[in-house]
Amino acid sequence: MSEIIKVGMADLKTCVSPDGVTTLGLGSCVGIAIRDPITKVGGLAHVMLPDSKAIRNSHLNLAKFADTGIEELVKQMEALGAKRNRMVAKLAGGATMFSFQGKNDMMQIGERNAEASRRKLNELEIPILSEDTGANYGRTVTFFPENGEFHIRAVGKQETII
Repeated sequence: MSEIIKVGMADLKTCVSPDGVTTLGLGSCVGIAIRDPITKVGGLAHVMLPDSKAIRNSHLNLAKFADTGIEELVKQMEALGAKRNRMVAKLAGGATMFSFQGKNDMMQIGERNAEASRRKLNELEIPILSEDTGANYGRTVTFFPENGEFHIRAVGKQETII
C-alpha cells in the first residue's frame, strides 16, 4: 500500500516508490521535486527563501532556503541509494502573490525563489525537465518518483501534470 507523505512549509521529505510526496500552498514558495528514475527514490522540498547566506542562523532550517534545501534533499536521496548523476528535477510555484507599486526586486520573492532553485540545480548538474512557475496563483503539488509525474492543482484551474 503506497503512502502520500506530507511536506510542510520550509520542509523537505524523501520517499521511495510507490510512495509519493505532497505539499500545499505554494505561493511565492517553490516546490522542487527530484527523482532518480532507476532507483525510483524521490523527494520534494518546499522552499520559502532563495539564499541562506542573507539570513543569520540559516543553518537552523536548511529546507527553508533554495540553496541549502536542494543540497540537503539531494544528500538525503543519496542516503537512500539515489545517484546524483541520474537525478532529474521539476519545479512549481514561485508566484507573485501580491502586486506592488514599482518594480522592487526585493519584493519579487517568487521569481527570486524560482531563479535560485534553477541556479542551484544547475550548479549540482541536475537537469530540470519541466516547470510550472510564476503567474499570480498558488499551487498544491503531488510528486510520484515511480513515474516522475508532478501533479499541480490550483483554484479555478484544471489539474496539470508535468
